[in-house]
Amino acid sequence: MVKGCVVVKLGGGLITEKEKLCTPKLAIIDSLCGVIAEIVSEGYSVILVHGAGSFGHLKAKRWSLHLGRLDESELVGSTEGDISAEGHISSQDEAIIAVRKDMFNLNNHVIAGLEKHGISSKVYPPHEWAIGTGEKFKGDVSIFADHHPMEVKVTFGDVVACEGSREFGILSGDDLVYRIAVEVPNVSRLVFALGGVDGLLRSPPIEGEPQDLLFEWRESDGFSGEHFENIDVTGGIFLKAERGSHVANQGIEVKMVRGVAATLYSAMKGEDCRGTVILPN
Repeated sequence: MVKGCVVVKLGGGLITEKEKLCTPKLAIIDSLCGVIAEIVSEGYSVILVHGAGSFGHLKAKRWSLHLGRLDESELVGSTEGDISAEGHISSQDEAIIAVRKDMFNLNNHVIAGLEKHGISSKVYPPHEWAIGTGEKFKGDVSIFADHHPMEVKVTFGDVVACEGSREFGILSGDDLVYRIAVEVPNVSRLVFALGGVDGLLRSPPIEGEPQDLLFEWRESDGFSGEHFENIDVTGGIFLKAERGSHVANQGIEVKMVRGVAATLYSAMKGEDCRGTVILPN
């Protein structure tokens, strides 16, 4: 008997070295996939969404893919971060192909991690079924509804087609988890696994000092976070908080936690653990 469905979002900054082009954190991926496998073996259905990190954001930012079709003179992309291994990309169209290829490569690392722990997967790349960006993108998320024991359905942030002159854009994993969590039947909770922080903080972290964690948060409270606009082409922690709040408003449990094995396990089971509980407004 299925105990319920848990949606988990593994942040791109958690599973990759975000400032080093296409560099996965394999030990972390393996550890977190082990947790997911344990949750599945206990009878839960799991839908896994992962971010892009250095497999998507650096090239997407360099070529302004989040802004849609632009003339070469309009490109405003940053060249910060390690893009020395970018290869010979000379247009937005080539950048789209390259980013999608990179995302498949990152996804393969995640799938391999699940398989190592005895879990099969079914992957749904958004560019194959979704159109548009933001939480109102067009796409049938009911494809994630069918449950098969010992199988995890997986998707990720991606470059997708957009209607009109924009032509394309970046569909964030945080928008995907919102739609999946509120539209797929029997979702009991949504867990955001973060890199480097325990949850939402009252102020950006300072190295060597204790993190001022918000144990509970609702959207009307606001907070002071960091968004690395020179790298990130989606909304960073602010988008996670906003989408998490929208999910909580639908009566679904939402928690943000540090992406370490023991904490993620407790959060996915709905047990008490260090992190931020997102409350409905």
